[in-house]
This record gives sequence, C-alpha cells and structure tokens, in this order.
Amino acid sequence: MARSQGSDKKHYPVEIDHYPGLHAGFRWQVPERFNMAEVCSRRWAARRATAGQTAVLADGPDQRPQAHSYADLQASANRLSNGLRLLGVKPGDRVAIVLPQRFETAVAYIAVLQMGAVAMPLSQLFGPEALEFRLQDSAAVAALVDHATGPALQAVRDRCPALRHVLGLTGAFDTEVVDWPAVQGSARKRFELVDTRADDPAVLIYTSGTTGNPKGALIPHRALIGNLTGFVCSQNWFGFHPWNPKQASDAVFWSPADWAWTGGLMDALLPTLYFGRPIVAYNGRFSPEAAFELLQRHRVTHTFLFPTALKAMMKACPEPRGRYRLHLRAIMSAGEAVGDAVFAYCQQELGVTVNEMFGQTEINYIVGNCARLWPARPGSMGKGYPGHRVAVIDDDGHECPVGVPGDVAVHRLDVHGQPDPVFFLGYWNNEAATAAKFTGDPADSWCRTGDLALRDADGYLWYQGRADDVFKAAGYRIGPSEIENCLVKHPAVANAAVVPKPDPERGAVVKAYVVLAPEAAARRAACAQPEREFDAALVAELQAHVKGRLAPYEYPKEIEFTNALPMTTTGKVQRRVLRLQEEARAQARLHPA
Repeated sequence: MARSQGSDKKHYPVEIDHYPGLHAGFRWQVPERFNMAEVCSRRWAARRATAGQTAVLADGPDQRPQAHSYADLQASANRLSNGLRLLGVKPGDRVAIVLPQRFETAVAYIAVLQMGAVAMPLSQLFGPEALEFRLQDSAAVAALVDHATGPALQAVRDRCPALRHVLGLTGAFDTEVVDWPAVQGSARKRFELVDTRADDPAVLIYTSGTTGNPKGALIPHRALIGNLTGFVCSQNWFGFHPWNPKQASDAVFWSPADWAWTGGLMDALLPTLYFGRPIVAYNGRFSPEAAFELLQRHRVTHTFLFPTALKAMMKACPEPRGRYRLHLRAIMSAGEAVGDAVFAYCQQELGVTVNEMFGQTEINYIVGNCARLWPARPGSMGKGYPGHRVAVIDDDGHECPVGVPGDVAVHRLDVHGQPDPVFFLGYWNNEAATAAKFTGDPADSWCRTGDLALRDADGYLWYQGRADDVFKAAGYRIGPSEIENCLVKHPAVANAAVVPKPDPERGAVVKAYVVLAPEAAARRAACAQPEREFDAALVAELQAHVKGRLAPYEYPKEIEFTNALPMTTTGKVQRRVLRLQEEARAQARLHPA
C-alpha cells in the first residue's frame, strides 16, 4: 500500500480478517447513569495530566489558529451552564445551538448536556421557515448563536413563543440578545454535573424525509456509546497509537461535516472529545485547496470526508502528495456511495484505504469498514459494526437471501440478545412515525432505514439507493449510484445525479444531471462553437462512456449540465428535488400554459 509523506510507517495491509471474532465476541457495557459531557470534557479537565491537552483547534480564513485546552473548554462550559440556569433553563428543556464550527460551539454542547438539558442543533444554512418550524415544534426555551447565525434566528423569534432567551456567544448584535462575552465573567467557573440516566434525552436532531415536515429524532446519552465501535473501526482504531499501544495517541481529527448534523456531531466532535484528542474547528467554506491546507497545517491523522468532498479533491488535485505533506491514517466516508474511482484515488494518492460507513440520525454508525482489521471492498458499505445486528430484510421483516435487495435494518438486540445502545428514543411528539420505523414486537424488532442494499456471500452490504431513489425505466430496475459513479470516472465530470424522467412510452428514462470538472467547464465557456454543439458532443461521449461499462439499459438517455446539484448540508445529493423538477416539467409539457 502507498505511503503518505510525513509518515514513517506503512499503513495497515490486512493479512487476517479479524471481523468474525470482533463481531461475535463484542459485548456492550452501558452504565445506568451516563452523561455525554462528563466523558467528553469533564473527566479530561479534572485530571492534571490531561487538563492542558488541546481539545479544539480553532481556525478559519480570517483568524490565526488558536488551541483551546480541555480545561478551557470545561471552564467556559461551566460558566455557560450557570448562565443558562440563571435564565431558568431546566433539565429536559430544549436549547437550540445555531453555530458553525468554532470553539464556542463545543462549549455550547458541553454546557447544555452537563445540565441535563437537550441540545438541539440547527444548521447555519437554515432559512427562516426551517428555523421557525423546528423552534416551534421543539418548544425550545433558549438559543445560542453568533454574529453570523443570530440575525436569521432573531427574524423569527417573535413567532416562537416558547423561546425566552437568545445568547450571542460572540457578543451582542441586537438589543434583545444577551451579550454573553460581556457578562460571562460574573458566572461561576464551577458547575455540578446533573446526574443523568443513560436513557435520558441528550440531543434532538431534526431529519428531513421525502414527504411531510421534518421529524425530530430524540437521541439519548447512551447513543454515544453505541456510536463508538463504528467510530473506532472506521478511523482504524482511533484513540490508540497505531504502532505502540503503550504510547499515548497522537491523533488529530478534522471533518468539514457541520456540527449541527449527526455526521459532524456524533461522527466527529463528540467521539473525538470522548478520546481526549484535539479536533480542528474550521469556520469557513469548504474547498479542495482549503481541505488539503488544513490537513497539512494541523497534521491531521483522521478525517471524515463526504464522497462529494473527495470527488472535488480528486478533480482539483490529482496528485496531492506532490504539493502537500500529509499525515493521514484513516478516512471515513458516508452519505453516498464512494465508488471505485474515489476509492482508488484515496489508496494511490492519499495512501489510505477509505472506510465507507453507513448510518442514520436515528441509528448512527451501524455498518462500515475498518481497513486495519478486515478487507475493504471498493464500493461496499461494509458489514455491521461490532455490537450491531444488521440484516437486509423484505417487506414482511424476513431476511433476504444473498444477492436479493432489501431494506437495511438493525435489530434492537445484539447477537447476544442484549439491548443495542445506538437506538434513538423516538420521534419528538410523533408516536405514529416512531412505530412505523420498526417491524415486529417492540421488544424484539427491526428498525428499518429505508435504504436498500444487497448482501453478498461474505456478508458485505452493497448500497442500492434510497427506497424512493430506485426507479424503473422500460421495465428495468435502476439504482442511481452505480451510474453516477461511472459518470464521475470520466475526467470531464465533477459530480452527477441520476433520476427518472417521465416518459409516456417507457414510464421513465434515465436522466443524468452533470456538474462539469473545472477544466471541462472552462473549455465549454471558451468554446467558439455554439454551446449546444459542444454539449451534444460531450453528451454523446458520456453516454458512450457509460454504455461501455454498465448494462445497456443503464446509460442516461438524457444529460443536462448544471453548475451545482441540490445538496443537503450533510453532503448528500437531493435527488428528490431533481425528480420533482422532472415531474413538474412533464406536467408542463402535457398541459402548457
């Protein structure tokens, strides 16, 4: 396997498959009393040997990097907890956290969690309707913001009657906002941890489905424990020194994943702090160049990068080790299928075998790979992580045979018959939606993900798409991810999304929306011939590219070039948006104005 510059050891070639023993022998240890803030900050700050260790490395385009220790994190969180308590925040109350990646965001989570309140992350990208719905539905009593996120929240505050207080963690920008830096000095630096049960609610994260309003997934404190096997495995044994188990870990973590989403909070921030290691908080927009510079500047060893980010990095910098000194030991990726083009790039150019992972807000970090301990197969989601009983099931809740697609599901009980701590408590004020998520008796049931996969003879899962993304064209069942992966292998393509286009004769045809790579986009812009001729030539080239690699019925009958694809803030392509757009266009053709 290739080596990364700056590393004096080779990465781990897998000679023995350790998966069977790990999965069969693993047992959960979940205490009755447990609090995320205690294990992620307080215990490190309380020890003289670890209090001075870096917890958060704050960085951004307009600031010099600044290291904040675990003692700093805990002292700031204690003051904020005391301030929130004086404002009347009680255990169980929902507190909105509307902040980007920055030190104050980590402070906010620790402060809310240690007082037994429920942290409610809200993305800085949310518009007024998204903010208003979540604040109203959750009846959040307080909100924590900064100068960038505060104005949008203030704009809807009058329509959220339960919201009593807004704290500006970087200062006041409105007379009705508490200027926290100006008053925090009067708050006590000591705060007594609220003694929470492992089953008590800790986080309320709203997750959008394909229909209806977003649902609030209520996450208990114990869910962090349920995440740890997946985190450790996907990060090639994070928290432990790779070559000397007796030596302290030197791991440094960074991910562009927004800390307001499961991928940033539960897959990056909290598990990194759980192991007492530093996480880079980059308060800036993602770009391939910025990503490589961060990896180099902070000697990042472990990361979580969406496939979309990896594709952009691959296109922008095909040979990164000629420009950057990298120290990577693990890359986890999730949200979409990586595809073998990106998989090969990570191995050959970054010196790391990417570990694909799969999970959901409700049941996170359940399936994936660990290149250090079992072989990763390009394009596979991996296997159920230790502690999770994962299967592919049919509509009746029966396990599907090898090679037959079905719904990826996780059983409430592990292989030893003990409760799996990864499960959410349910959807906020929505018992019907909670019940619909499960198949079988409540105490002995499968939790469906709504994502389709098939299992091969060796137990690896292969992603087939969301249940509502898979479609039929001319009688053939089409999974978009395989076609998208094929398109991205073409040098002219930066990203692609495949959806059905309604067709009166065949029901639907395969259509691809394509974002051009920078060089191809520049050629298109500078081309002297009419744009439609350039496009027609490239469309034919891309169609031939897919025809030569996939089944004849899978090539896109139509390709539309676009500057950007609709994306969620977690890096997933919103195929549903494009699908609805095609349906609307079809209706307009049938019924022109």
